[in-house]
Parts: sequence; structure tokens; C-alpha cells
Amino acid sequence: MVFKTIGVIVKPHTELVKDKLEHLLDFLSKKNCDVLLDESVDGLTHNHDMVTRDELGSRSDLAITLGGDGTILNAARSLADKNVPMVGINIGRLGFLADISSDEIDTVLDDILSGKHIREERFLLETNVKRNDEIIFSGDALNDVVVHVRDVARMIEFETRINNQFVNHQRADGLIISTPTGSTAYALSSGGPILQSNLDAITLVPICPHTLSSRPLVVNSSSVVDILISETKQAIAQVTCDGQTSFDVDIGDHISIRRKQHTITLLHPQGHNNFDILRAKLHWSEQA
Repeated sequence: MVFKTIGVIVKPHTELVKDKLEHLLDFLSKKNCDVLLDESVDGLTHNHDMVTRDELGSRSDLAITLGGDGTILNAARSLADKNVPMVGINIGRLGFLADISSDEIDTVLDDILSGKHIREERFLLETNVKRNDEIIFSGDALNDVVVHVRDVARMIEFETRINNQFVNHQRADGLIISTPTGSTAYALSSGGPILQSNLDAITLVPICPHTLSSRPLVVNSSSVVDILISETKQAIAQVTCDGQTSFDVDIGDHISIRRKQHTITLLHPQGHNNFDILRAKLHWSEQA
């Protein structure tokens, strides 16, 4: 596939981002690529067309994010319906998703644009919150959907159903519904399993449950997870997608989470290995 039109999305402004962006734009100019800058770039450069995220997704052959995993999460939610492959350039620490160092733009990114890459499909979750049978919030997540206490050190109570089958009623600080992509994020820190990135599965990980028998649950990705906020709720709860978009939920609200029909495509350098990243990020095999 020839990548002629490249969309560029960056993290919130920093001087480091500005320097790396100029380097990236200079590289793409030398490759004779047409560049579309996302509105997030506003103020960092004035030498290329600036477009809305929706237009960027519609016109680009490839989207490049410059930042970290959070930048990819933001971009993935807005581009999932556009069928645009994505590449993540990391300007900070090694990322699980943004796996190309900003120092490798002239080499690794050159290979990717030349067709030397690995394609990987990742699925997202879509969430609807209903109140009195009316949808009052919808959101997507590449990592996870979290139902949690908003800002008080108290528990919430909720009922969980999978494919309309009752699972349990529990008191906890919340529940994480995670994709394989998100299994190395909040779910991991809450005791959930690490899932292989191409696994067709969703994990349900309770947050500080009020029972020692409550454990993470892994279900097929085709499952529909329904959560009902109980009448006995003692604290205000929220639904949060990827830790970036949140919505307050109330007693009796019905939260439905399922696999999104559209996926995103991540392009990785040749030789990419998810286990290499896990070893580096989680410090596996290190000697004391």
C-alpha cells in the first residue's frame, strides 16, 4: 500500500513535541508526502494544511501520532470508523502502543512507508449508558471502560450480567472491562491477566472488591456486558473510557459494553514482538 497522504496528530503542546514535529514534517516532505495536520497541532507550525480530526480520517492514507500511548488512544477512538492505519512515534518512555522512538524517524519510519511493516488489528469497546430506556452517553475505548467511584473513598454497588445472564452483585470501588490492548494498563495494576494482543477476549477486573472470592473474569469478545447501578449505591459513580472521557452515572442507570464493529490497524516495524515490549516495560528477566 502506498501512503501518499499522511495525517499527523500530536499530544498537548510541549517544546519537545515542537522539535520532533518539525523533524517529522521535514522527513515527510523529503518523501514527497502530502501532510494533513490535526487541529491538535495548532500553533506549533504553519507550513501545512490544518484540518479537523474527521477530515483527517477521511483523507489520510496513514495517521501518525507523535506523543505516547495516550495520544494513540485518543486518535484510535476518533479514527476507528475511518479505516485508517496508524503508526505511533513515542517522544517519552517506551510505550506499549507507540513503539517507534522519535530517534528512529529517518530509519524505521522510512521502512514502514516503504511497505516494510507488520499490520496488527486491535478491537475497541463501545459503551452506551441508558437512563429510563434513553441513551444518555455513548463512548468508545481501545484500552478499557471503567465503572468507578467518582471522587469519594466509598464503594459502589452494581449488578453484572453477561449476554443477559446474571453473573453477580457486588460491592467494590468499581469494575474494569478491558480489551487485550488494555490488559497491560489499569487492569494489570488491579490484578488482571495479561492477554495476548490478538486474543478475542474481554476481561472483567474488579477494583478493590469487598470479598476475597471476587476474581478477574475472561469472556469471549463477542459477549455483551451489562452493568446496573444498584439502588443501594452510596457514592457517585462514573463511566470512564480509556481514562480520557468520563460521564456520571446514577442509581438505576444501565451500562452496556460490547465489542465495536470497526477495528483499528496498527503498523509496527519489521521484527516487532509484543513480548519484547513486555519484558522492557515490566522488567521481566532482570536479576536482583
